[in-house]
Amino acid sequence: MAVITPERLSLNTATTRAQWKLDQAIEGCARHGFGGLSPWRDQLQALGADKAARQIRDAGLGVSGLCRGGWYTAEGALTDAVLEDNRRAVDEAATIGSECLVMVVGGLPKGRRDLDGARAMIEEGLAKTLDYARTVNVKIAIEPLHPMYAADRAAVNTMAQALDICDRLGDGIGVAADVYHIWWDPAVKAEISRAGKERLMAFHLCDWLVPTTDMLNDRGMMGDGVIDIPDLRAAVEAEGFSGLNEVEIFSAENWWKRDPDEVMEIIIERAANCC
Repeated sequence: MAVITPERLSLNTATTRAQWKLDQAIEGCARHGFGGLSPWRDQLQALGADKAARQIRDAGLGVSGLCRGGWYTAEGALTDAVLEDNRRAVDEAATIGSECLVMVVGGLPKGRRDLDGARAMIEEGLAKTLDYARTVNVKIAIEPLHPMYAADRAAVNTMAQALDICDRLGDGIGVAADVYHIWWDPAVKAEISRAGKERLMAFHLCDWLVPTTDMLNDRGMMGDGVIDIPDLRAAVEAEGFSGLNEVEIFSAENWWKRDPDEVMEIIIERAANCC
């Protein structure tokens, strides 16, 4: 398995969001020789999608994903406002030439306990968004989140659940496989194989720290935790995945406090030696 070189890396801008605005992240990725980046929508909207697209193109970077669409359960029903926001997300992904629109689909509606109902709402919302995304050639990538987020962030928690939805909805929808969310799953390799090249739309890197001190904002740099990242990378590459390796680290007490150029240099070193 080949070493991950900088041109095979993408920076998910969550990794440096405390230090860099999007234009700075674009410049930083180009300066460090990264192959691309994955913006978050709030930063993209602050810069402007058209301007961001020009800057990304001028820097010679790819776009491994746009974070994020979804949140279908946020208003307790599949409202026009939620659907319209996802339509805007699709348009933004198209404008910047993103490989996919990453979906964090939403958890239980506030005050509810009907998990099956939440999942049905999510699938209906994904179907409606996919119908529009197909018209503008944007791929939809469901990101299954670790089960600890089932209540508040995503009621789709395994690759198997995500792929079951993909099976029912058809072409143009697949998965974003984030090692932080899938490493624990005993069926993960079988589900990676089931996904295959066409439905493995993104691959996200970070690590699971022990102890983990915050459910959301204490991800580790690759090599600092317990995930067998090379094993998972070998599995996705065995299916033909050839996209960028996207580094996404939420780290309020560590990496968000460091010089962002130092963070980029350490990403390069860890990608080469720990992934």
